[in-house]
Amino acid sequence: MRRYELMLVFRPDVPDDRIQALLDRSTRQIATDGGQIVKVSPWGRRKLAYPIGAYREGSYHIVLFDAPSAAIAELERGLNITEEVMRHLVTHIERPTTARRSESGDDAIPAPPPEDEPAPEGEFIDESESEAAPAAID
Repeated sequence: MRRYELMLVFRPDVPDDRIQALLDRSTRQIATDGGQIVKVSPWGRRKLAYPIGAYREGSYHIVLFDAPSAAIAELERGLNITEEVMRHLVTHIERPTTARRSESGDDAIPAPPPEDEPAPEGEFIDESESEAAPAAID
């Protein structure tokens, strides 16, 4: 199975209980198709980069999941016909592997430490979160 990240942007006028029902439906569909949900992160209401129809804001949610690649087409088909979803994007996330060759082919680039080992001192970036997360709008 591959790891994917699904970003959903819901219309700002959709009630929270309806958004939760749509998230539950999407996660249930992923699980039914043989996938596993890793994390669901609500980002809240944020300003859009450009207006979509009459809307200038949207309610953002991120779903991180593992699933077979065949399950993605069915998930996207359901999201395309859902009126409350303004935009969605499913991206494949590459997981680190063992040592790999540099571009020149001379020396190996060390792989990151396994998850059961403690992280090195310094800055730590949680790979389950998107690195491009914008700041929250109050």
